[in-house]
Amino acid sequence: MAKRTGVPKRRIIPAQNLIQFKISLQYIKPPIWRRISVPDDHTLGDLHRLIQAVMGWSDDHAHAFQIGSVEYGRVDKQDRLSVFFAPPRKNEEIFTLRRIVDRVGQKFTYEYDFGDGWIHEILVEGSEPMPPHYQGPVCLAGERACPPEDCGGVPGYARVLRVLKKASTPDDREFRRWVGRYDPERFDLASANKWLRDFGRLEAK
Repeated sequence: MAKRTGVPKRRIIPAQNLIQFKISLQYIKPPIWRRISVPDDHTLGDLHRLIQAVMGWSDDHAHAFQIGSVEYGRVDKQDRLSVFFAPPRKNEEIFTLRRIVDRVGQKFTYEYDFGDGWIHEILVEGSEPMPPHYQGPVCLAGERACPPEDCGGVPGYARVLRVLKKASTPDDREFRRWVGRYDPERFDLASANKWLRDFGRLEAK
């Protein structure tokens, strides 16, 4: 489950709309995707944590959003080497979704784990006014489990699927043991929404 560190305090300007996103992991077939509804006062940093929760990642690796020609992510001003050598990026914790999202049909990307290179396409599917008794971000639908962490990106995931069907060599059998009880077809909507409720409780503190 995604880590819940560094969640910002409640916003000064309340949310006006709910934005519906479809998050699809690229270069994977059959597709792995989630549909979530998020208030427009949430930041890109919040969206990162929500994606981690509903996809099933563990937030153990670096990430970044690419929106047009601009990259957004974590900005650690204390890490002088990172600031000096890394490409310039904007702080995801200060950009709200209302500042980023400008139209239905807009697309941008979210990359998680630069080593494995998991690219997610984020599609803005719709927007609606905030309901009077809002309960927090919600996962509306999804399909299939996200790949195992550190499996080696898209080629490694293909190997995961292959050894789950047949592990014919000693290396494959060792890799199969590492994969464990992974079920690529499993997606539990109730669990995804429980993780989002946990996020909401921490956010409100």
